[in-house]
Amino acid sequence: MNPNEVAHVVIVPPGKLETALIQQAADVIGKDPYGTRLLLAGKVPRIIAHYDNMQAAEVVAQRLRSLDLIALVCNDSELRKPYQGCRAITLSFEDQAIVFRSKNGQGRRMASKDLFLILKGNIQTEIETESTTEDRKLNLRATLLTGGIPIFRKVQMKTRDKSVRTEGFARFYGSTSHEPSVEILQYDFDYSIMGPDISLSSMINFNHLVTKIEAKFPNTIVDETLMRPFTADIPVATPKENLDINCRLLCLKYQALVEK
Repeated sequence: MNPNEVAHVVIVPPGKLETALIQQAADVIGKDPYGTRLLLAGKVPRIIAHYDNMQAAEVVAQRLRSLDLIALVCNDSELRKPYQGCRAITLSFEDQAIVFRSKNGQGRRMASKDLFLILKGNIQTEIETESTTEDRKLNLRATLLTGGIPIFRKVQMKTRDKSVRTEGFARFYGSTSHEPSVEILQYDFDYSIMGPDISLSSMINFNHLVTKIEAKFPNTIVDETLMRPFTADIPVATPKENLDINCRLLCLKYQALVEK
C-alpha cells in the first residue's frame, strides 16, 4: 500500500441500527445522522469516508471500531484494481480439490482447505449490436429524367442498438488473499462436463455447477448478496464496472469477520 495515496474507510453494516450508534458514527465521520443511517444500512460494505493518506483513514477507522463497528481501510488503487485471475471455461473434480482450466489451457488447482469464500451474483453488461436494413429512397435525378415518373433506388441503412445482458458469475477466493483465484461466467463456460445432467438453459447449468462446487466444500463461506432481488443498497444485477469493487469489499468483510 502507498501510505500517501487516497484512502477509503469502509464499514460493514451492523445487524441492528440504533439511534445512539448512528449519531456517534455520524460525529466520527462528520456527516449528518440521516446520511449516516443510509451508509450503515444494507448488506454490502460501504465506503463512508475518504482521506488523503492511510494514517488519517486508520485513525477514523479505529474510532469507529471503538463503537463496535467493523471498519476497514483500503487505498484507492487496491479497491479499483481490475480482476486478473483465472477465468475458467471448464473444471474437473478431485477427491479434495477442484482443477479449473482457462481457454488457453492454464490450470489452477484449489484444495478444499484453501477455498475460503465463494461469491455468487448477477452482472449486467451493456451490449451494442449493429444491424442492416434495406429501404427504398426516391432517386430525384432519375425521376426528373423520366418526366416525373417516380424512380426509387435501394439503400442500406445501418442502425446500432443497445441492450443489457444479465449474466450469472461465481468467484472463488483462497484463504490468504482478497483477490479471487478463479472466476466462472454463465455464458463463458463449457457445461459438457455435466454429461447427462446438462440442460438447454445456461442459467440452470450454471446454478447446478456452482451448487456441486459448494457441496464439494461444505465449510466454505458462500455469499449471494450480489444475486438478491432489488433492495435499497444493491440492484438485481451489478453493473460490470462496479463488480470488482463490490466483490473486493465483500471479501474484505469476511476476512475481517474471521479475524475478529
